[in-house]
Amino acid sequence: MRPVAIIDIGSNSVRLVLYHRHSRSPTPLYNEKLLCGLARGVATTGRLPESGVARTLEALARFRKLCEMADVAWVRVLATAAARDAENGPAFLAAAERACGYPVELLTGAREAALSALGVVSGFDRPDGIVGDLGGGSLELVDLREGVVGEGVTLPLGGLVLTDLAGASPKKAARIAREALADLPLLRNLAGRTFYAVGGTWRALAKVQMAERDYPLRVMHGYALEIGDGFTRMLERTASLVRTEVDISAERRPLLVYGAVVLDEIARIGNPAGIVVSALGVREGLLYEGLSPAERASDPILVSAAEFNELRSRSPRHGYELIEWTDAFMRALGAAETEEEVRLRHAACLLADIGWRAHPDHRGEQSIALISQSALQAVSHRGRAYMAMAVYFRHEGLSFDRVSPAIASIAGERLLFLARLLAALMRVAYPISISVSGILPRAPLRVDADGTLFLSLPADLAPLATERLANRFKALGKLLDRATRIEVE
Repeated sequence: MRPVAIIDIGSNSVRLVLYHRHSRSPTPLYNEKLLCGLARGVATTGRLPESGVARTLEALARFRKLCEMADVAWVRVLATAAARDAENGPAFLAAAERACGYPVELLTGAREAALSALGVVSGFDRPDGIVGDLGGGSLELVDLREGVVGEGVTLPLGGLVLTDLAGASPKKAARIAREALADLPLLRNLAGRTFYAVGGTWRALAKVQMAERDYPLRVMHGYALEIGDGFTRMLERTASLVRTEVDISAERRPLLVYGAVVLDEIARIGNPAGIVVSALGVREGLLYEGLSPAERASDPILVSAAEFNELRSRSPRHGYELIEWTDAFMRALGAAETEEEVRLRHAACLLADIGWRAHPDHRGEQSIALISQSALQAVSHRGRAYMAMAVYFRHEGLSFDRVSPAIASIAGERLLFLARLLAALMRVAYPISISVSGILPRAPLRVDADGTLFLSLPADLAPLATERLANRFKALGKLLDRATRIEVE
């Protein structure tokens, strides 16, 4: 249960991430990054720059002390393209090991690509497509088939390397990227599938587009980029926005255009069905690789929701009873839920009570903010919106009067209806159980042959059959166009 740490010596940045523990759904306890530009000039000089090396070694010494302070169970240190390609790479790696106090694993291009793909596997539900991890020194591409990692390639198209090769000319960079990607067999397998974009530069592009669209969720992971007329054109159109309003570091901003031209060429050549941002990559792939087969097979959204439930709910067991109670009702109703809709409903049941410590007037808005913006994994933005809306409706009632139209539109019509249905069920469940475990299983719902909804209460729970409960049960019936009746046995 102790924290674990990964230090990532990248071509552009060096980063320390402390995770709360090694689990299927790792949560960062602390995340610190320094942009050192190790790959700057490597493509033309063949050597790591002295200034970048000095900054990196200073950061590694600091990270060593932070790991000692956090009493971590273990530390893994990774190095990527810049240290791999530079002639002074071996000397740098030796100095890096002395500075951080741990062995440094120098990743090959193939190993880096595979770990990036495993990071995507860890963060999405059975991903299928091509993973692209754009760093400062290289671009790794790897095929994924229903979560199974295939072959990958490494190309010298990282932002810093491309800047050097193109002489700081975006037009020349576009030609270099086009030539490198044009005949790539991997991209011929991308048509009609998803491209998973990994790396800080592509996340920054997503941040720019989110600001341009006034997108209501500020979560990178799972964000679907709108391809439109291209990402380079988008940057031209929003240049003032990038300079003044979007929180992107000064060191990162010059690289955006090079990330954009590479992504434009991938979209043009590969013709993907969509481009989705992954906030998880090499580091999370390394964590996923170290899990047992049983842990890998677990669903990260349910693992995350279970942890929230354990930490924040009044009675964690009640969340599981709510799952079973709604399962039984949906079966009785004959509801045609998809597998994805079932898993989202289960996760929402585990998250249903996490806002109880807030003032009653604010539990809905607190819950919607927490669920929609949290670092949950393996859930789409539509799924986030559904879970957030379900818990919001649970607290605020089923009316649309105060609902955010933007978040509701992300969920879509069907998921929005299912969110209201689950909320209506929760609004019946909580007056019966008040979050106390062991009560809800004694108050089952059933559907009669004529479609009437029945709520059965044992005799000792008869005092619960008040007007308040009856009105909430009628609201459920109204949503489903069914009559309702409460029975006391």
